[in-house]
Amino acid sequence: MTRSLLAALLLAALTATSCATTQAQSERPTTSTQPQSERPTASAQPQPPQTTASARPRSERPASTAPSQEQRPDATAAAPSSGAPSTRPGGLAVLDEERAGRLVRLTVDSPALKATAKVELLLPTAWRPGTRWPVLYLLDGCCRRGGPAWVSDGRADEVTRDAQAIVVMPEAGYAGFYSDWLDGPQWETFHLTELRHLVERRYGGTGRRAIAGLSMGGFGALSYAARHPGMFRAAASFSGLVNVSRQDVEYLTDQSGDDPGKLWGDRIAEHNPTALVRQLRDIPVHVSCGNGEPGPLDARNTPRDGGEAFIEAENRAFVRAAEAAGVKVTANLYGPGTHRWPYWTRELERALPMLLGSLS
Repeated sequence: MTRSLLAALLLAALTATSCATTQAQSERPTTSTQPQSERPTASAQPQPPQTTASARPRSERPASTAPSQEQRPDATAAAPSSGAPSTRPGGLAVLDEERAGRLVRLTVDSPALKATAKVELLLPTAWRPGTRWPVLYLLDGCCRRGGPAWVSDGRADEVTRDAQAIVVMPEAGYAGFYSDWLDGPQWETFHLTELRHLVERRYGGTGRRAIAGLSMGGFGALSYAARHPGMFRAAASFSGLVNVSRQDVEYLTDQSGDDPGKLWGDRIAEHNPTALVRQLRDIPVHVSCGNGEPGPLDARNTPRDGGEAFIEAENRAFVRAAEAAGVKVTANLYGPGTHRWPYWTRELERALPMLLGSLS
């Protein structure tokens, strides 16, 4: 891999995940076909969508239903509280909790990270204290320091509004790579032990889980599912680093100021989804990616995205390995499309029936 390709990858990720507040609405494709308000002005960098493909119609969205037997009141699911900081199972201390409708924003103090972290949750519309619900994890990409972005930039609140599941969206560091570092933050422990226990005990999450993510989070979704067989019932990656290399790590950690040798050492294969693909044979897997050419959700004059083109090659390698291993993989390598939120929102809509269907 050349440094120019890696530079393109980083630029694409930074552009996609560092949206300003004033751009957020124009970057969101709506559920109708190509509204005029979605047409942004062109600039030197890739811009928000000029939508020509409509979002999945409401008829395709999972219908609301009454809580199942597993979702009925249970004393282990406590009510969210905005009171004094509290320590919950898994070792997390909840320092702050804010709720606005379905959205819950948490600030937690993590022993695994030795730092505070932001987490956002979307509760089912029928959620109430004592009910029990399956859980969908949505993982963020790299190169972001402002907390989770699936709601602010990815419209996850709209896409999942009928979902009969708790949606969990944690931060993962600028280039944390969803891993317990050999010398550094323990992101895997934070996500899969501390946060999982908090969601289960405080909000009523059950052992029925699915996971999805974008870019570095696509890597995280497939790596977590492969490294922890039985923990997740389905997994999806959108423009994910699904055949991660040492060069990927070195470049991104150089930008974050971290020492790449402190991440995995020589144990990359223990985290690389393509190397671990046989461990995904028991669950359905969805992967999607563009080829870097400007597509239907890009503004006019958007340049070619070399980072997404590189990621497409990783996804093709993963799909070949998955098919050879007998994995139930669905691949949507959709051609023209860049490394941007409108495509990831669209792909979440497309993958959501499979993800939620695995939880029933």
